[in-house]
Amino acid sequence: MAANLPFQTERKSVVKPTLAAFAERFTRPDMRRFSDIAFTPTRIKTELLSGLTVALALVPEAVAFAFVAGVHPLVGLYAAFIVGLITAAFGGRPGMISGATGALAVVMVALVAEHGVQYLFATVVLMGILQILFGMFRLGKLIRLVPHPVMLGFVNGLAIVIFAAQLSQFQVEGAEGAKVWMSGTTLYMMLALVAVTMAIIWAMPKITTAIPAPLAAIGIVAAIVILFGIDVPRVGDLASIEGSLPEFAIPTVPLDLETLRIILPYALILAAIGLIESLLTLNLVGEITEQRGGASKECVAQGVANTVTGFFGGMGGCAMIGQSMINVKSGGRTRLSGISAALFLLAFILFASGLIEQIPLAALVGVMFMVVIGTFAWQSLVILRRIPLTDAFVILLVTVVTVMTDLAIAVIVGVIVSALAYAWNNASRIYAKVYTSPEGAKVYQIQGPLFFGSASGFAELFDPKTDPDTVVVDFMSSRVVDQSALQAIEDLAQKYEAKGKTLQLRHLSRDCHRLLNRAGQLVIDSDDDPDYGVVVDYSVQTGRLSGGH
Repeated sequence: MAANLPFQTERKSVVKPTLAAFAERFTRPDMRRFSDIAFTPTRIKTELLSGLTVALALVPEAVAFAFVAGVHPLVGLYAAFIVGLITAAFGGRPGMISGATGALAVVMVALVAEHGVQYLFATVVLMGILQILFGMFRLGKLIRLVPHPVMLGFVNGLAIVIFAAQLSQFQVEGAEGAKVWMSGTTLYMMLALVAVTMAIIWAMPKITTAIPAPLAAIGIVAAIVILFGIDVPRVGDLASIEGSLPEFAIPTVPLDLETLRIILPYALILAAIGLIESLLTLNLVGEITEQRGGASKECVAQGVANTVTGFFGGMGGCAMIGQSMINVKSGGRTRLSGISAALFLLAFILFASGLIEQIPLAALVGVMFMVVIGTFAWQSLVILRRIPLTDAFVILLVTVVTVMTDLAIAVIVGVIVSALAYAWNNASRIYAKVYTSPEGAKVYQIQGPLFFGSASGFAELFDPKTDPDTVVVDFMSSRVVDQSALQAIEDLAQKYEAKGKTLQLRHLSRDCHRLLNRAGQLVIDSDDDPDYGVVVDYSVQTGRLSGGH
């Protein structure tokens, strides 16, 4: 989906398969592609360096998102550490990185402004509980319903969002505290350092793969700035990242229904946004690392992480596609890279804040710009004219909605539009092959699925007034899908019964036999009847059909 970044690629050490490893392949979906990775010194070095690179990229993001939410920078850094550590250790996809994100921060700002940060912590706890329940009921598999055009629009929109988020680093504080765009020498130096960072990331793999290219670029550009005393914005200009270990504390909010009324709507929205972004990131990372499964496990891990974060003064979080791309493109393939990224971030807060604050923002912006280039699905621009118009529209729609609103709304809109387009296309495909049997009966051989979208078209195929006394409806090449289809068959039977004519139904499934009421007596059993289920509820007490599941 995404173009390959010129980052360090993975090196695999193949080990002889054992019976335990063979069983593990099939019992642990998240490890199917990782049983072949041996923790050699080279692999461990790659994982640790990848984690260090991610940790450096997490710092300005966490601080910036904390400002967006209206909380102290340490609240964002604690969230990045705790959420990142727990999801890396127990999540559904090794290699994924989680932390404080802008998609959640923009929802939190209203809650913090109106009720304060303690209500935010309580909301994050409830958000985590909802995500745990979502995973326990194994609803993570619903992500399979997201069509490929929606995924393309998602990554394109997200790439644009990541790019736009970096533009704030080209602003400085002006008169009366207002943010103004850089100009003059400072702007030119900033742009030059960003370009140097991107050039190093592009060229480094051609020279050596011993060090992840983004880490090398950050180190080289930081050394240039520090040695020559170049006056450009640095991490410390955003805020001090020095702090202590996060402390456990129960959010100080009243434990009553009024508090629940306040935090529940926010918790539902945050839980939905967090899971959608996390599961889509899981799919994207899975395509790069050739993995499958783990969706429900990721939901539980995200939920546990957010619940814990709320009790330790963090703003909550979810998967971060930018940092996840940095990790996998830098060679991170196991849980070690994500765990080390979280621990490195904690070390920055406790011991190395002074050093990290000297890193120029231009270096981190350059890294994120390369992530944008690698994340954007450039081939989608080429195929827009070749794919169906509906798919092209969905790609553009999801991209625009992602940029204008947020990822969750964009994905939901894309899925709804795709589903409606699919229903419309299938509704127009139902027709009948009509012929007369040797006995003189008129036979309608139905072609195409019969469901709520095609029920009206199905009814228009018949003419009870002019049809002969015996009519046969053959469903061998069709499929009865839902309650609307069954009702359409019932209505058709009533029309022919009112005309005093005989209607016979052939090749309906046993499930249809049981669910049809008036028309059930018209079904002709056959040895070649199909076998499938119909999505409806059937009341034994009343013998009537009710709505579909």
